[in-house]
Amino acid sequence: MKLGIVGLPNVGKSTLFNSLTKAGAESANYPFCTIDPNVGIVTVPDERVDVLARMHHSAKVIPAVIEFVDIAGLVKGASKGEGLGNQFLSHIREVDAIVHVVRCFEDENVVHVDGKIDPIRDIETIHYELIFSDIEILERRIAKVQKGAKNDKKLEKEVAFLKELKAFLEDGNLAKNFELADEETEELFAEYQLLTAKSVIYACNTTESDLQNDGRDNAGIEKVREFAKQENSQVFVICAQIEQEISELEDDERKMFLDDLGLEESGLEKLVRASYELLGLISYLTTGEDETRAWTITAGTKAPGAAGKIHTDFERGFIRAEVVSYKHLAEYGSNAAAKEKGLVRSEGKEYVVQDGDVIVFRFNV
Repeated sequence: MKLGIVGLPNVGKSTLFNSLTKAGAESANYPFCTIDPNVGIVTVPDERVDVLARMHHSAKVIPAVIEFVDIAGLVKGASKGEGLGNQFLSHIREVDAIVHVVRCFEDENVVHVDGKIDPIRDIETIHYELIFSDIEILERRIAKVQKGAKNDKKLEKEVAFLKELKAFLEDGNLAKNFELADEETEELFAEYQLLTAKSVIYACNTTESDLQNDGRDNAGIEKVREFAKQENSQVFVICAQIEQEISELEDDERKMFLDDLGLEESGLEKLVRASYELLGLISYLTTGEDETRAWTITAGTKAPGAAGKIHTDFERGFIRAEVVSYKHLAEYGSNAAAKEKGLVRSEGKEYVVQDGDVIVFRFNV
């Protein structure tokens, strides 16, 4: 999973990126501090992996990972070359979802590019730049396809589709809200890699005092929640400065620090949960003496498809999957004990893998 962190300059993007990845991206109180996109790989916190690894004395532990890309602050006119221009918009096209950091705190020592805190205005500024960039992509495609459309019914249909989609964007709509008529238009739509077709998670960056009640007393955060609800996006509340402090602590100290703040989970854990929910992802597990590993798949994946994540031979020669839930395996302490209780099941090709399934695949090639 690859997530792009975007937002206006000085909203806390790079501070958040630093805390999530410990990559040490430069963070300073002036616009365009981030010149090139910073990239960091983060392991997904999952205590199930640790428990199973201890249970089986695994030689290797491989958790799921997320790749974060911190993209330079966008400003009004970015799609036309303002600020650092739309060279950075191309980086967003490569991600699975966008983490849009929105400033929801007042601080006279941290300048705002528009001079005033207004989360919804800030969100719309970014939206319009992404829309303008998408329109430019469609215009270029129309110009290219139109030449051959006179003698090609398929290209003629694509031009009509492109023009309809372009008009939809020109009305200020996001591409992800455009209704696709059939499988053919779905394939075309995916090919264009439109920025506004991507799923969005809004990270409301606020003060420490807003964290304990999840920002319920912050009017700006509540407005973002209402806005996000209308477009089926996820929202989580974070204090980038606190996250940076958390990232510098050892695991046991981190737990104590969170407890002192009255928090159950870190910002990274909130973001991972929101990302998985938004993208419809789950994790199944494999475990043994050699390694314990978390595998990320799309919810609804059947057993052969899940096996294919490990190796194509597993999918091609799939026979069956021996499945036990993590909850039962952790409760009884071993696969043998869970099997005695009748909790290890043999599942076939139609079985839909569930989050937390611990699986042994049987195959023959």
